[in-house]
Amino acid sequence: MNTEELIDTLARDAGPVRPLPTPARRVLGWLFVALGFAAAMVWAIGPRPDLAERLTEARFLFEQGAALATAAAAAMAALALTLPDAARFWRWLPVIPGAAWLGTLGLGCLRDWAQMGPAGLRLTPDPECFAYIALIGSLPLLVLVLMLRRGAALRPSWTLALAALAAAAVGNFALRLFHTQDAALMVLVWQVGAVLLIAGVAALCGRSVLRWPGVPT
Repeated sequence: MNTEELIDTLARDAGPVRPLPTPARRVLGWLFVALGFAAAMVWAIGPRPDLAERLTEARFLFEQGAALATAAAAAMAALALTLPDAARFWRWLPVIPGAAWLGTLGLGCLRDWAQMGPAGLRLTPDPECFAYIALIGSLPLLVLVLMLRRGAALRPSWTLALAALAAAAVGNFALRLFHTQDAALMVLVWQVGAVLLIAGVAALCGRSVLRWPGVPT
């Protein structure tokens, strides 16, 4: 089919196209679903007994806020990358909140060292973190993937990695509300590490999950 025939076919057969809402509007809908599911999981598992006390601590609130901001920024970036005219800077949108998240945990490590010495940096296995983050992030990731498939993922590896980062960050946000592990190094290694691992694995699956013929990753 030559170009003129293609134009004639589109003019004759193509129906009206409804444009997608802006990424900002779509991410608000996603956050409503993701946080609703996270709240239901926290309620089902049971909030940590010292949650009321933790919610009065600036350090805990800042860490939680940075995690949630990273989730929102990553989700918005993923949704923006499904638009054909999306600028490349979108893929770096989570860097600032992510850096704030890592930075506050790094300062927490120094604070734990100053207060408790080597015991404050004790690292013990905590495999529950990965399981809970993956579980709580599963529905948010599924919903976000369905939203992404309505657009054109021109960079599927980046797009799916950002989507997984968003979902896993929500999972970590919820985890801190019922899991009593607060040592900064443990959170940094086992929880943030799980978030980054999930995002990395998702990047490898981007082409198959968000397949878009003829478009490079």
